[in-house]
Amino acid sequence: MIKYVIKRLLLFIPILLGISFVALIFIDMSPGDPARIIAGIEKQEWEVEKIREDLGLNDPLLIRYVKFIYGAVRGDFGTTYYTKRPVGPDMMQRFPYTLLIATASILLAVLIGIPLGIYAATHQYTWKDNTAILLSLIFVSVPAFWFALLLVQVFSVKLGWLPVSGIQSWTGWVLPTLSLALGYAAGLARQARSNMLEVIRQDFITTARAKGQSEVVIKYRHALKNACIPLILVVGGMYGSALGGALIAEVIFSVPGLGQYMLAGLTGRDYPVIQASVLFMSVIFCLVILLIDIAFAFIDPRIRSQYVRGRKRLKGDA
Repeated sequence: MIKYVIKRLLLFIPILLGISFVALIFIDMSPGDPARIIAGIEKQEWEVEKIREDLGLNDPLLIRYVKFIYGAVRGDFGTTYYTKRPVGPDMMQRFPYTLLIATASILLAVLIGIPLGIYAATHQYTWKDNTAILLSLIFVSVPAFWFALLLVQVFSVKLGWLPVSGIQSWTGWVLPTLSLALGYAAGLARQARSNMLEVIRQDFITTARAKGQSEVVIKYRHALKNACIPLILVVGGMYGSALGGALIAEVIFSVPGLGQYMLAGLTGRDYPVIQASVLFMSVIFCLVILLIDIAFAFIDPRIRSQYVRGRKRLKGDA
């Protein structure tokens, strides 16, 4: 297992380098000049050129990339073009808001989606199953930004129960979390239902029925345990997506998270902010996937046995 983790961590290096380089290419290809944006329309061309030279924008693309990576390895992500503040501390200050929204939305999605999917599978082809499928299809199909605006219209404008924006109290977190959670819950419900239906058709379930065990024990002790194992990977992928998807909730509900920070960098073509944010989110996503893989290996005895056999084989060869 330790060797597997080390290999995965080493594999992350070329992945992160590739992601950061592609991000820089797309930034460089996009229209707009940061120097002109900073200088304004009234400045003369020689003044804009001086700003461009001070920011290092006249350097070749590869040189700028090497400088960024060299600074990132040392923990220096540069300074923003506009406020001249270090990018690293700004990201660390904003990331907890994004992390909280993503974590809360995934936890709520798990609490809603998995029980709903299991309930639909155990009542297959009934009106309960059809209702659960219909609701999951609706929430999966609805765009997140439209659903967020709908929640604002209903619970903030019409009913006045929750604030339109801001996080001054716990009520400010309800709508951002709910706007992300229901979409993920719908996806989890469909996956849980599919897994449960697949498990209850297997031979060990038939054997359990032949032994005279009750349907409650069969479904919730034998079938449920095996049906939920593949959902770990699904939840892990959703959590990584939620970290990026929080951008929509942060913008609509005015949450000062990393997503809104990235959007401000994109709007102003603030290269250090964009590059550092993309690299940072890529690192977090890779670590989340690694942790999910490790947890999956510990929970699933079949995968854990592969590592045990691998160690025994290595000892036998020695």
